[in-house]
Amino acid sequence: MIKIKNKKGLALYRSGSGFTLLELLVAMGIFTLISGAVTYLITDGLRYSRIIWDQLEGQSEVRKVLSEVVNDVRRAETSSTGAYPIESASKYSLVFYANIDVDSFREKVRYYLEGTNLKKGVTKPSGSPLIYNSGNEKIVILAHNVINISKNQPVFSFYAESYQGTGNALSEPITTTDVHVVRVQLEIERDANKSPVPIRGESLTQIRNLKTN
Repeated sequence: MIKIKNKKGLALYRSGSGFTLLELLVAMGIFTLISGAVTYLITDGLRYSRIIWDQLEGQSEVRKVLSEVVNDVRRAETSSTGAYPIESASKYSLVFYANIDVDSFREKVRYYLEGTNLKKGVTKPSGSPLIYNSGNEKIVILAHNVINISKNQPVFSFYAESYQGTGNALSEPITTTDVHVVRVQLEIERDANKSPVPIRGESLTQIRNLKTN
């Protein structure tokens, strides 16, 4: 290292490569600032990437669930025991009969929101004469983190056959014979601290076997 003096007589040290100690300190400071900024940008970018990915994944989940629900509801028909196609209807539960598999029997299908889980229960008719034994119901969870209840947002809304896209839904208690059109709405929020907004989706379907015109 070489010792030199500036015009004011202050000693500066120059390394063998030609840089003074002050220049090295400044360069190291700049490098530290740039490294910190790059690290922040990468970390922040990864965080936002995870948020975007979660949003896209959530949207895909909502679309998949809505598709399954409306496809089943659309096929509602008289049960294998002769009961009316819709057994009960409320804003967080819908029970109906439909042939949703490959056999000739109509299953009893129950969609309902329990806490933050949207569930689907299926009961096959059995016995002679046929009955729908609730003890044989098979239940699966279709969606987690559903916040409809906390938002006071119905999962199911019901309309008369005359519904043309505008107008009020049927009021509870629902008379099942009045139901011809069903709207399904879901709001999902996986993490309120990370998600910018809840993921919302809805779909509308008409029950084909109840059409009279």
